[in-house]
Amino acid sequence: MWARRATGGTVALARRALLRSAETTGAGVARLSKYVSERSSGFGDTVWTEFTPLALKHKAVNLSQGLPSIPVEDFIIDALRQQAQPGWQHQYSRASGFPRLVEVIADYYSPEYQRTLQPLTDVCITSGATQGLFLFFQTFVNPGDEVVIIEPFYDSYVPQVEMAGGVVKSVTLRPPKADLGRPATSADWVWDPAELEAAFSERTKAVVINTPHNPTGKMFSREELELVARLAQQHDALVLADGVYEMLTYGEEHLQIAALPGMWERTVTLGSAGKAFNLTGWKIGWAIGPQELVQPMQLTQQYIPFCVSTPLQHALASAWEQAIENGFFDRQRRRFLGKRERLMEILNDAGLQPCMPQASYFILADTSNVEFEAPSQAPFARDYDFCRWLTSEIGVAAIPPSCFYTEPNRHLGARFARFCYVKQDDEIEEAARRLPRLAQYQRAATH
Repeated sequence: MWARRATGGTVALARRALLRSAETTGAGVARLSKYVSERSSGFGDTVWTEFTPLALKHKAVNLSQGLPSIPVEDFIIDALRQQAQPGWQHQYSRASGFPRLVEVIADYYSPEYQRTLQPLTDVCITSGATQGLFLFFQTFVNPGDEVVIIEPFYDSYVPQVEMAGGVVKSVTLRPPKADLGRPATSADWVWDPAELEAAFSERTKAVVINTPHNPTGKMFSREELELVARLAQQHDALVLADGVYEMLTYGEEHLQIAALPGMWERTVTLGSAGKAFNLTGWKIGWAIGPQELVQPMQLTQQYIPFCVSTPLQHALASAWEQAIENGFFDRQRRRFLGKRERLMEILNDAGLQPCMPQASYFILADTSNVEFEAPSQAPFARDYDFCRWLTSEIGVAAIPPSCFYTEPNRHLGARFARFCYVKQDDEIEEAARRLPRLAQYQRAATH
């Protein structure tokens, strides 16, 4: 009984802390701003700083952040529990990865890359994939180097490139046209090949390709990846392949750009235990590539975290071996597929126009036929106003996708909201009970 009270108290304390931080963010900043470096002075609060406390404040069903609320499977918990014993697992690990874990990863991915990966030289363990991004940019990007990024994008890309002194050259995926005549899918988000070609120059150091893609759920086609590969080779650029959602695909083949002809030598691919195993709090990721690229990253790694949590690496290695044997990855895909189908149905029934994702665990829904009144506040964008209103008035939290764009292209996300479906069934069903209230706000059809 006490344990339950203590847990509840901890949750309540965390809730109060989040709400208090949302109210006091920025306090004292003006007084201390003279000490902030130029590379950090332009940073503001992220979208998560606003919407997670907002969901708590209004007791909304939180379908915003990609934070799985489904239970972690028992075999993973058991693998972690085994580390709570005396032993060397409580001390420093090898800086670039616990040997057993990098061996498991090398064995698992070798068939995908059509080569035998060398665990000690082709793999580097990172403190989550986000730190893997930082490691790549710090290792390879010099001041003035250009990095091509596809937008919308994971919101860490641009700040991390800029912290390394790089210059972002963005290429935009255009949203599906409203008059497709059929339900849209994430494959309908496409770039202009000419715009992509124009983004490359003699100053291009790297291109970031995120497939499966956040926030659209798009899986880039072979033709699209071959265009990126051709341009990277033509301009002697590196490729950073962000593949954190690769194990969350629904029936379509995930293509590794590093497996295309001539691309292994210039590609680093990132993965994430948070996405693959629903372990976002463990913060374990990995970088895979040729020794010529991974070894410099391993050397840089020594001076950032030095090493990643040793007991968690031990536990992940054990859990991964068991996951292969017990069919975890296929079981998880089937589970998430059911949740995707249910949330698609709920959003459709609520009068929104969801775009079917090929992968990941997010759905972008077109909200343009919803008329609502809400006080506008910074950032001033329709999708921000809609998501604030949806959270406070309807009781369902979503994320405004314009935060995943550069400033000139924020308008392209304005008619959408991003919903996450890796949630407990009762949360999804509670959203199903609340979202029908949107019917009274539907714009009348025009003929």
